[in-house]
Amino acid sequence: MTTPPYQPGYPQGPGYPQGVSDKSKVVAGILGILLGTFGAGRFYTGHIKIAVLQLVVSFVTCGLGALWGLIDGILILVNGGTDGQGRPLRD
Repeated sequence: MTTPPYQPGYPQGPGYPQGVSDKSKVVAGILGILLGTFGAGRFYTGHIKIAVLQLVVSFVTCGLGALWGLIDGILILVNGGTDGQGRPLRD
């Protein structure tokens, strides 16, 4: 079995199992809870389209869309999530 070549943006070395994101689910969850109105948790994980959608929904609903970010942050903390490349977030 050979080692795959280095790919920019993918964590390397013994600290990261193959296929696991370099982004933390704790950071993504807390950003989602505290700054979910602005889509900060989704921007952090690389889900740009969802983050922009959260921002637009919060703006259009005069802040009521912030509940989406709050619930999203809690779900990321409880269930984990993925980054923009589909890799699971690290603990």
